[in-house]
Amino acid sequence: MFVKWNRAISILAVLTLIVGISMTTVGCGNQSSDTNGSVNETTTQEITFSGVIREAGSTSVLPLAEKWALAFMEKHPNLEITYTGGGSSAGVKQSAAGTVDIGAASREIKITENDLIPIPVARDGVAVIVNENNPIQGLTLEQITKIYTGEIVNWSEVGGNDLQITVYGREEGSGTRDCFDSVVLKKLEVSPTALAKKSNGEVQIGIQEDASGIGYVSLGYINGVKPLLVNDVECTIETCQQGTYPIVRRLYFITQTIPSDAVNAFLNFCRGEEGQKIVADNGFVPLVY
Repeated sequence: MFVKWNRAISILAVLTLIVGISMTTVGCGNQSSDTNGSVNETTTQEITFSGVIREAGSTSVLPLAEKWALAFMEKHPNLEITYTGGGSSAGVKQSAAGTVDIGAASREIKITENDLIPIPVARDGVAVIVNENNPIQGLTLEQITKIYTGEIVNWSEVGGNDLQITVYGREEGSGTRDCFDSVVLKKLEVSPTALAKKSNGEVQIGIQEDASGIGYVSLGYINGVKPLLVNDVECTIETCQQGTYPIVRRLYFITQTIPSDAVNAFLNFCRGEEGQKIVADNGFVPLVY
């Protein structure tokens, strides 16, 4: 998957990775201070960056990455952002190799992976989904585990129609799969009959077209499908924030080294007030500070 935004993008603030990231900056500029350390606002100037920021990785992050870029394009004319998919592991690998400026991942960095700088940009629930015509409203984590390991194979075993269950999962390297496996399967093996899909979108479409299917997707991909209650809890922004929904994760942007000013500013925007409003408006879970 390749997404490219050719319009201009504005950069509003500079991200400080080690100490923290400002959440209140509206503009970005050179500020001078007097001997007491106070900022002289009259010297503030707008900073405009040019060039290209290259991103790659998680398909879960893709909808947000697109909206964040579009928001920047309304502000400044000098910066282009490109995004290539491939999954979380691809984002981590390309960031480590230096072939992109920002890797996107919907999972934690593993201890066996290169030392990188993970920057949380949003949170996300992993929704368990079925076809809209499926009468099932909810399942327990234990039932979901048994379905994915092949112990339960017919919807009638969990109160549904007499219909063989088609299990949809994700490919190796998927951050969504990593999160789902850690909560649901733990160290159990998924059924060999499960259909491994390459993206959230492929799982979503598969379930839309398959009355027998069950799958899992990022919270931002539940249109046209039915998200199930899990342990009697609905997957919503509110339940994910409260921690009552059991399958929740962080979404990350990843850099190899201390980023350039342009990348810092873009990251700061994503984590700032306007960027986090985009998170909520698109069905994801804003960061909590």
